[in-house]
Amino acid sequence: MNPFKQEDYWNKLAPVKKFTTSFDLKLLEAFVSKSSKIVDYGCGYGRSLSQLYDAGYQNILGFDFSKAMVQRGMNEFPHLKMEIVEGNHTNCPSASVDMVILFALLTCLVDDEQQERVMAEVKRILKPGGLVYVNDFLLNSDDRNRERYLRFAEKYGTYGVFELADGGILRHHDENYLNQLMKTFKREYFKKTTFTTMNGHQSNGFVMVARKE
Repeated sequence: MNPFKQEDYWNKLAPVKKFTTSFDLKLLEAFVSKSSKIVDYGCGYGRSLSQLYDAGYQNILGFDFSKAMVQRGMNEFPHLKMEIVEGNHTNCPSASVDMVILFALLTCLVDDEQQERVMAEVKRILKPGGLVYVNDFLLNSDDRNRERYLRFAEKYGTYGVFELADGGILRHHDENYLNQLMKTFKREYFKKTTFTTMNGHQSNGFVMVARKE
């Protein structure tokens, strides 16, 4: 498997995987109105889009690189709009979106350059003053995580990248690295928290809202 293209892994998991990371709808509502155009980039099977729709947001669109995830989402939520993204590029016009959601997407993109390309696309489609809502994982200091960070650091060139037993490759992030990745955005909100991962473990995480300047 190409370590930086994991479509096969997510396609395999699409019929059975249940995502558990919490979504702070009240935080989002503090920044964008119900008429706002929102893109969920890395929407999976549409769990967060469905929450937005139920809360009254209807100008919403999801993108994901896994065809099977998108197909599952279309089957479970036929009223939602979800599309497959090719090569990080969405079909959204430049400066057309009020908010982009990156909900546990960066953890699936273990390569710095791929993350940078995603952020460039986010910035392209956001309106001036538009917002990005980022929800993802930070480095942990417990023995289990430290052992696997060290074990895979040489293979992938980044401390925090690790392999799962079922073939997935994920990344937990250093906060200084995240600041560099988001350097062209103005941070409006940042909170460290603890998430339950898709495999039932506890992990350090963060929620951020940042504005395109």
